[in-house]
Amino acid sequence: MEPKISKISVIIVNYNAGQWLERSVRSLLVQTEADFECFIIDNGSKDNSLATLPKLDDRFTVIERGYNSGFASANNFAANLATSPWIALLNPDAFARENWLEELLKAKDLAPNISMVGSTQFLALEDTPTLDGVGDCFHASGIAYRAGYKKQMPVPDTGFVFGPCGAGAMYNRDDYLTLGGFDESFFCYHEDVDLAFRMQLMGKDCVQSATAIIDHVSSAVSNTIPNFAIYHGTRNRIWTFFKNMPLPLLILLTPAHIFANIAYLAWSIVRRRFKTTWRGTWDGIKGLPRIFAARKSVNAHRKLSSFRLLRRLTWSPLKVLRRGVHIRKLP
Repeated sequence: MEPKISKISVIIVNYNAGQWLERSVRSLLVQTEADFECFIIDNGSKDNSLATLPKLDDRFTVIERGYNSGFASANNFAANLATSPWIALLNPDAFARENWLEELLKAKDLAPNISMVGSTQFLALEDTPTLDGVGDCFHASGIAYRAGYKKQMPVPDTGFVFGPCGAGAMYNRDDYLTLGGFDESFFCYHEDVDLAFRMQLMGKDCVQSATAIIDHVSSAVSNTIPNFAIYHGTRNRIWTFFKNMPLPLLILLTPAHIFANIAYLAWSIVRRRFKTTWRGTWDGIKGLPRIFAARKSVNAHRKLSSFRLLRRLTWSPLKVLRRGVHIRKLP
């Protein structure tokens, strides 16, 4: 008798998430969609957070890797173990509303060619309902941003967005594995944007669901490591743009990307984090030979024309500055 395949595989990557891990896992225990398997991958935590886990049933598998392999690598590891046709990523500092999985699975059927579904994210520690994000947008200059961050506004209607935030994203597992999953050289940050870009180029779409909701502490783990997010976000932003942008648009938009990175450096002086931003910028530039070599693999799976990609990019600079929502209507 063949083993039963669950509708969806949930992946939680833990690294010193402390008190939040238990709450995250408990949010899965009360899901209205109970037909799932869950992999909890521990990246060498030193805070005893695994000991806080409640008693788990046989849907849950806990794996200790013994070292910090990075968010990207740990998710790829679990995706290869998963058996379900869809995988859902949940950060250890994110807590799923009880119908989260049910709503994610509904969203995948809203249009053809959907390989990604994004969650509506609220900031978990705010007294007044405040958005953490409604999907990742990608500006033509190569700047990615989480739309709606820290905004108190009505949740936008469900529609198409560039990509999902990895804190609560669902992916078609076959497409995820076909593309090699997250780029492990990114380690952490922007790996979800890079994968979304590659899936877009493959002709796949992302739906941002208004009803699949998580509450997210946001950077609860990375904020304990000084400058971690700044360095990796800066370096990986450069890699994402030069790795994925089709050649005609790369030639056209590289000046805008250079200007954007200079602006970030200037702003980092004001914010007193120039040293870290410059180190991320310089390491991003030094890594470009390898990134250009990776374009061959990206282009091997590409089906979307440059013209069609244009509509999926965000063009307004004001949207970047204001973290404006860019959700396109469903057909």
